[in-house]
Amino acid sequence: MNGSRAWRVYLLGGVAALVVFALLPYGMPRDVMCVLSGLVTVAVMWRSAARRRGDAALPWTLLMLAQVTMAAGDALWVYYEYIAGTDPFPSAADGLYLAQYPIVAAALFMLVRRRRSPGDRDAWLDGAIVVVGLALPYWVLISPGLGGYGSVLAEAIALSYPVGDVLLLAGLAGVLTMTRARTPALRMIVVAVVCLLAGDVIFVLADDPAALALPIDVMPYLLSYLFWGAAALHPSAADLLRTGPEPITPVTTRRLLGLTAVVLLAPGTSVVCFALGLHPRTLAVATASAVLFVLVVTRMAGMLRRLGEQARLLDEIARTDVLTGLPNRRTLDAQLTREYERAAREAAPLALALIDLDRFKRFNDTRGHQAGDALLAGAATAWSLALGGGGMLARYGGEEFVLLIPGRDLDEAEHLLAALRAVTPEQQTFSAGLALWDHRETPLELLRRADTALYAAKEAGRARTVRAEPSHRASPVSG
Repeated sequence: MNGSRAWRVYLLGGVAALVVFALLPYGMPRDVMCVLSGLVTVAVMWRSAARRRGDAALPWTLLMLAQVTMAAGDALWVYYEYIAGTDPFPSAADGLYLAQYPIVAAALFMLVRRRRSPGDRDAWLDGAIVVVGLALPYWVLISPGLGGYGSVLAEAIALSYPVGDVLLLAGLAGVLTMTRARTPALRMIVVAVVCLLAGDVIFVLADDPAALALPIDVMPYLLSYLFWGAAALHPSAADLLRTGPEPITPVTTRRLLGLTAVVLLAPGTSVVCFALGLHPRTLAVATASAVLFVLVVTRMAGMLRRLGEQARLLDEIARTDVLTGLPNRRTLDAQLTREYERAAREAAPLALALIDLDRFKRFNDTRGHQAGDALLAGAATAWSLALGGGGMLARYGGEEFVLLIPGRDLDEAEHLLAALRAVTPEQQTFSAGLALWDHRETPLELLRRADTALYAAKEAGRARTVRAEPSHRASPVSG
């Protein structure tokens, strides 16, 4: 029988068994059926674990071991109740029941660790918020049913069950908040854990299970058996650990609403207790509220930090040419304005060169556009290294670059251009138009004079620098 059919047959058979179980009278036959259900689940999960290889086998093996302890606990419970005639609580059966909690939690955390980047701090915070938020109403709900036992051992065992449930809540919160790969097998694992938690709550709250018309105290545990086995048989069980770490957790509207609802559980629990006339459990509510407050503030701080990093990144992208990594024209305009102000304030020279790679179109057509891009990027890198701190190089557009040279006259600027020409990659040459600001003209007029000089260099045979004609306005700084 193939996997896609086997899990459906198992699921239908399990539903039929649940109907039969519900019709049985309270007593040994019903409890024996619980044991048999657990053994069937163990056999199914053993088959699934045996078919896995490597890391994929480990979580299924752990989940199978958890069901072994559960089924063994059921068997011991039947023995104490009907054969030995003793009270099953507290007993070795409780030890077996309690053993399943850390085993299931370990398997769940293994899934989270494999599917989530360890550096995704926000996802871990979301998981912690969910655990604390859900643990509070759970504790308020079951705590009245705890205590009043005749021995310290019984008290300790009774308290161990909610501790185990918190472990399961932590694993469940991790799966729900830190993984987005919702395979059918993973969904059924989540349902199985929820059934197990629901069973613990109902078991504590049900005063007299024998008086119930339906076995609602045991039915959630049988449902968990059913979904454990169905998850193990489903074809997607093999994909449980196949994918790598997921990207950083996004703050979606759905996630934000979910976290808001969880945080509101703390004050909501107090309101419900007050409305029903119950003891408000002030200490538990206050502690949970304080922890939630710290977690939410930490989460918000992380969001603000990430927004700041994204804003800086966007600003850098907006100011930088993607191909060459040089400042783009927008950054050049801003820098040119600043250099104008400084040169005017200090009465210092300011030179500007417009550089154009010679015969770049022919290079592109002959060698290909990827080679052309590599030439542009390589030239930008080589020129930047040669410049050091001697000027600002920016990409102007296409194969044109602008070199802004503050504090140097035309002779010094021309020597700097000669140094750039010597390191141009691929034995390529460039033409340059060089202009000196007259302390009166606008940046656009300065660029226009440099562009006219560049055109003259092209006309004169390329691979040279031509100085721009002096501005018609009088200049206070001599070039």
